[in-house]
Amino acid sequence: MAHGEVLEFEEYVRTRQDALLRSARRLVPDPVDAQDLLQTALVRTYGRWDGIADKRLADAYLRRVMINTRTEWWRARKLEEVPTEQMPDARVEDSTEQHADRALLMDIMKVLAPKQRSVVVLRHWEQMSTEETAAALGMSAGTVKSTLHRALARLRQELESRDRDSRDREEPATGALEREERERCAA
Repeated sequence: MAHGEVLEFEEYVRTRQDALLRSARRLVPDPVDAQDLLQTALVRTYGRWDGIADKRLADAYLRRVMINTRTEWWRARKLEEVPTEQMPDARVEDSTEQHADRALLMDIMKVLAPKQRSVVVLRHWEQMSTEETAAALGMSAGTVKSTLHRALARLRQELESRDRDSRDREEPATGALEREERERCAA
């Protein structure tokens, strides 16, 4: 790569790194993994920088590289995963409601397949149109719509399931208190 292209790439990374890290953070829940994902995508993009004719499309190109890289990682880890009876409790790093909701959402997003997760991230977090999402992922607009519909339905199902499980854990304690109260009143 020519010296001018190297400087152009460095300037691009300097100006866009925060936005690109936010995109990576939305694709993978762990902040360290997000940094690794972005770094890997930047290395892969650097090697092909001179092949990107329209540099205005560099963000879309880099997002696509991040999505493909994350999918590769997901496939590799999928072989190592062992199913368990119970899901671990969601971690909440901050006590504010907004951070708790975000942590829950990031945890629930793990149930989606990579393709579904990519569509949800691009449509709802990156606020891309259906057509932009289709172009970024190399699929038709109809496929984006149906994939998004199924992904959102799966997220709703997971939220309802977790809410039901939460209520089931609380009910035995409530039932014991009510029984104790009835016994006290009868005595």
